[in-house]
Amino acid sequence: MNVTRRDFMKISGVTVAGATLSQLGFDLTPVHAYATELRIKGAKETTTVCCYCSVGCGQIVHTSGGKIINIEGDPDQPTSEGALCTKGAGAFELVTHPQRLTKVMYRAPRSTKWEAKSWDWALDQIAKKIKKNRDKSFTEKNAKGEVVNRCNGIAAIGSCHINNEEGWLYQKFLRSLGLVYIEMEARL
Repeated sequence: MNVTRRDFMKISGVTVAGATLSQLGFDLTPVHAYATELRIKGAKETTTVCCYCSVGCGQIVHTSGGKIINIEGDPDQPTSEGALCTKGAGAFELVTHPQRLTKVMYRAPRSTKWEAKSWDWALDQIAKKIKKNRDKSFTEKNAKGEVVNRCNGIAAIGSCHINNEEGWLYQKFLRSLGLVYIEMEARL
């Protein structure tokens, strides 16, 4: 057997390292697992899109008993292939944090205090303001007498987190109000 000086040093180093590690008390017998069941066993899986940026990373949300118990990256999503940034990975905290606002907070004009309001009240106020501004700025005919049926007093910006089908429905709703100034960012 022809052993070079370099080979001898390698074999000696591995032997010394192995002997040293064996004296440290490593136990290589199988360890008993404490988790007997997965936390998400029996949970309903729903796919969604991360709410932070416009990349559109996919997420799988696990719910059980009407509560979110886990959020993780969706490996079937072609945009992110299961990877999430730190914000997307922390989305679970976004929906489960005890200080998260769960009701509408309203501050009246020139007031310094916030008031808790119901969702019904908030949606009613939004509908009233849309109706008021639409009626105020609606143009039925232009200067030439042509029918235009447009509302120049309201503008809308769409979301980058909706897909094309949802964007189409949103556009139809806005066009039915007569809006002209519409920006849509649908990318999914």
